[in-house]
Amino acid sequence: MFNLAELLRQHEGKTLEFKRDLSSPDRVMRTLVAFANGAGGVPDIAKTEEQLASFISDRIEPRLVPEIHIIPFRKTHVLAAEVFPSPSRPHYVKAVGYPAGVSVRVGSTNRQADAAAVAELQRVVRGRCYDEEPLPELHSEAIDFRAASECFAPIRRLRKKDLRTPHLLALHQKREVPTVGGVVLFGADRLKQFPEAWLRADCFEGTDKSVILDSANLTNHPVLAVEEAIRFVQRNTRRALEVKRVHHREVWEFPVLALREAITNAFVHADYAQRGSPLRLAIFRDRIEIENPGNLPPRLTIEDIRRGVSKLRNRVIGRVFHELGLIEQWGSGIQRMTAACRAAGLPEPELEEIGSSFRVTFRRERVAKPERDRLDTAMVEFLRRKPGASTSQIAAAIKRTTRATQTRRKRLVELGQLVAIGSSTQDPRKVYHLKQGV
Repeated sequence: MFNLAELLRQHEGKTLEFKRDLSSPDRVMRTLVAFANGAGGVPDIAKTEEQLASFISDRIEPRLVPEIHIIPFRKTHVLAAEVFPSPSRPHYVKAVGYPAGVSVRVGSTNRQADAAAVAELQRVVRGRCYDEEPLPELHSEAIDFRAASECFAPIRRLRKKDLRTPHLLALHQKREVPTVGGVVLFGADRLKQFPEAWLRADCFEGTDKSVILDSANLTNHPVLAVEEAIRFVQRNTRRALEVKRVHHREVWEFPVLALREAITNAFVHADYAQRGSPLRLAIFRDRIEIENPGNLPPRLTIEDIRRGVSKLRNRVIGRVFHELGLIEQWGSGIQRMTAACRAAGLPEPELEEIGSSFRVTFRRERVAKPERDRLDTAMVEFLRRKPGASTSQIAAAIKRTTRATQTRRKRLVELGQLVAIGSSTQDPRKVYHLKQGV
């Protein structure tokens, strides 16, 4: 049974909408269609159960059968229609017709579904992802095997037959052809087939896009473009700290772990069926925005992903990223991002569905001192007394193994509290210092 008092305290969103009455039935039908096509929900409708049931039967195709509840409230009653994600999607309003009458839920609003959204609803019903679709007009050599081998080299030696397991290749009419995911990841001519499968990176002088300081088109294979994007951020945030705004030095620090998670998620969850906009990374004076085409998949809300609920839009791309160690655990990305920001003393990342895109925003202002536990604090205090210590010296000081110390040290480096000094990343004589102001 519904807790009406609790529902009335909630804001309208992807799974909840209130209606005063049935004076505009077409708007109500559009809302019901959007819930059925997407996340489900409980719109509040105050009139008669028979009238609502009749409207639903007469005005929506395919037939929709929500659960209608009559809830006592004060001196009246509230009629609630509980709409579940439908196996007959896409539904549409009869009077408008198909496909114009198909609506989807975006945040707290209903939006007419475009052709890409309608196609995605149909795939969801079939249990398919867009990146699993075969591309019969191409042949298996459309996959750049050399590029794929180089990306997998740190993990294992790749053989051509191994392209079938992650579904980079698929069998279509007795012929092996690449899938959408295979071409997006390792296509020999990937940008010809998917012109938006790249990341546009910009650094702006202020809080808007009026003055550009730096820009880059990161068109490399997605598994490599993630680190290129991280280097772009580090290059520009370092310049902003050292040259443009010296007095903001101590707050212009974004945890690498959080940025990497957001950029990885953008590549894994982008809607590559959309045309007209690549992935975007924008650095402003007060924030960093990472945006990918495509709203959250049907049935998934921002509240869900904050709780660790995950639904892959691209299973092929997700499997490859996971095998290469770019995804640690399904559904943990947002929580890891949030934890990294809290640990760095920064606000939690903002998550938004904007138009037909999904955006993660990292704010620059510091809200608290970075979190450190007892061992982290011991490491920091040791380096305060003995700057330029090696990992083994730190391990001896905090009475932990070198391996355990490496894990902690890596986290403090990513949080911007330690600085590594050496001739290269593999330098065995590398030493560590506290970052100024820590």
